[in-house]
Amino acid sequence: MRICIPTTTKEGKTACVHEHFGSAPYFTICDTEKNTVEVIDNLNQHHSHGMCHPMSSLAGKKINAVITGGIGARAVQRLNESGIKVCRAVSGTTESLVKQFLEGGLQELTVKNACAQHGHHS
Repeated sequence: MRICIPTTTKEGKTACVHEHFGSAPYFTICDTEKNTVEVIDNLNQHHSHGMCHPMSSLAGKKINAVITGGIGARAVQRLNESGIKVCRAVSGTTESLVKQFLEGGLQELTVKNACAQHGHHS
């Protein structure tokens, strides 16, 4: 399984989750089967609200899930339409969050509960 976590740094397994998916400086992709980590620059981190295009940075990466602090409803919808599950994590390192995800300990995000912590209710 390939899990993408928006991160504030490119420190791999010790990088911390960024507060919002689209504005994260990096995307850290953890492959649980190969036990590898890949860090990608978010080329779209500076965008207007609602204009995030995360799949452009993640194109061809074959992501199965995203773990993020926050994300807009439209981005959740686009990810879900691509078969990608989205879960919320307020804090933690990529390594600890992947473990929590695999154990079923993270809340799944939907169009209805996305971006709620920012006061943007759908």
